[in-house]
Amino acid sequence: MDGNGRWAQRRWLPRAAGHREGVAVLTPLLEAAGRAGVEVLTLYAFSTENWERPQSEVKTLMRLFIETARKKVPELNERGARLRFLGRRGGLPERVLEALREAEELTAHNDRLDVYIALNYGGRAEIVDAARRMMEDGLLPEAVDEEAFARYLYAPEAPEVDLVIRTSGELRVSNFLLWQIAYAEFYVTETLWPDFSAEEFTVALEAFASRSRRRGGA
Repeated sequence: MDGNGRWAQRRWLPRAAGHREGVAVLTPLLEAAGRAGVEVLTLYAFSTENWERPQSEVKTLMRLFIETARKKVPELNERGARLRFLGRRGGLPERVLEALREAEELTAHNDRLDVYIALNYGGRAEIVDAARRMMEDGLLPEAVDEEAFARYLYAPEAPEVDLVIRTSGELRVSNFLLWQIAYAEFYVTETLWPDFSAEEFTVALEAFASRSRRRGGA
């Protein structure tokens, strides 16, 4: 979900306007995902590094998370989407945490589409947190393998990532799902997130479907 700020700046608007416009993308995108048979979708909403942005922008984003949860979650629930949140909950404002809990509880029994929202998330932080929990559980070195490690990630039930869509033309992973994207395919577009349409989402899926995935094999 990259490019909100640049979208606003190009229109001489405050960055908050770009973030709000970015939220408007969600409904058509989720509808397109449902039509295409996508089962799991993860959205990178706020990283552990985003706290370094101006406090006014951070506060705006936190208010927007709460507002979006109140308005969008009932709609997503009706569509059969189950919401889960990835990231460190410590440090998030209590009102945000309350909105997250309510969203997860309301949609807990849905099964049409799993939507993961990465909030206060960092791929390195997730790996560190997983290692800490393994140590707390007293796992011996000989008991640690990839399968065991994966059980300590934020969402161990989630499958590995098949496709990463990178908006705004950035050619980096930005600390996103570092463990899970080991064999993911990438689709990079110059389109800024607020302009990312359901049609381009479909193009990305078609590009992915045309690729041969060998996962290191011949």
